[in-house]
Amino acid sequence: MSDELELMIDHVTLSVIDIKKAKNFYQAALAPLGIKLIAEEPFEQTSRASVLGFGKGRKGLLWIAENGPQTPASHICFRSRNRLNVRRFYQAALSTGGTDNGAPGIRKDYHPQYYAAFVLDPEGHNIEAVCFEPEDAK
Repeated sequence: MSDELELMIDHVTLSVIDIKKAKNFYQAALAPLGIKLIAEEPFEQTSRASVLGFGKGRKGLLWIAENGPQTPASHICFRSRNRLNVRRFYQAALSTGGTDNGAPGIRKDYHPQYYAAFVLDPEGHNIEAVCFEPEDAK
């Protein structure tokens, strides 16, 4: 793997109005990418906001806080192991309140192998899944 594919951000937090709607959306949309709900902290526990944590194992990658609308909305891209899971992400996101913002396909303007799909979550955040592997990669 080349160095540019090893770049990582530890975690990101998005602010939302409706934590229940966000939970439903992100659980479904991120499942094909192997990302699951790993933490749920109510307002009473944090004294700031209800919070959801999504990630792998015990590590939270995406945190959702019920702090009200976030302006401007954010863009987050998740890496997928294969193109099939990019398509699964897209379909799951659309079926749980997401809006199409770019169907699965190659984005040659970005990179010759940039296969991605884009959806807007229920609050307008641009959520993307990307894969750099060929179609038949496992």
